[in-house]
Amino acid sequence: MEDIEDIFFLEAPLIDNLGLLHLVIRFVFNLIVVGAIIHFFYYTKSKRRDYYFTFTLISISVFFLIFLLGSVKLKIGFALGLFAIFGIIRYRTESVPIREMTYLFVIIAISVINALAVQISYIELLCTNLIIIICIWVCESNRWMKHRACKLILYDKIELIKPEKSKELHADLTARTGLPIIKIEVGYIDFLRDSAMLKIYYEPQSEETNTVDTLIKFPRENE
Repeated sequence: MEDIEDIFFLEAPLIDNLGLLHLVIRFVFNLIVVGAIIHFFYYTKSKRRDYYFTFTLISISVFFLIFLLGSVKLKIGFALGLFAIFGIIRYRTESVPIREMTYLFVIIAISVINALAVQISYIELLCTNLIIIICIWVCESNRWMKHRACKLILYDKIELIKPEKSKELHADLTARTGLPIIKIEVGYIDFLRDSAMLKIYYEPQSEETNTVDTLIKFPRENE
């Protein structure tokens, strides 16, 4: 009886037990290390699920690209094509949000893997695609972690930014914004205009991603 490892389909092995074992072991090891860094070091302080999502999926995509395509001689056209895609996105007048960039990178990675990984078995290729899909589902699920959103506020009651008046500041911002504020950070202070820039953190009620959360500074008045 012919061994299953000796069965080929369109010049590719149907299954490679040793290769599949190497894939799983290396992936689990990489996921444990990267996941520990992201979850116990980054997420503990930031509570930003969007960046948790981004770091995890980029790590997974890069791992599979390197592991599965390490023996494939990439053509110059493929390298220039990826450079052109990301170059166009980078120099657009309207920046692409990081979440959309992550999805784009994952889609490109999956497409490249499925197109060029001709030297691996179909079972390995199937497992790779399923792992990426499952990881996206886990990162998108609200069962595992809560997202902490943030907003920049140009605040006028500058007398309340003092440390001893933190409770009054929290009550005033909660009443005026209507948001369940968790944390307040005081940034730039303008004593000439009696204003200060605050950054508030809160747990959003809606599961939808707010694009304003990606704003890290106020636009200039002349823009």
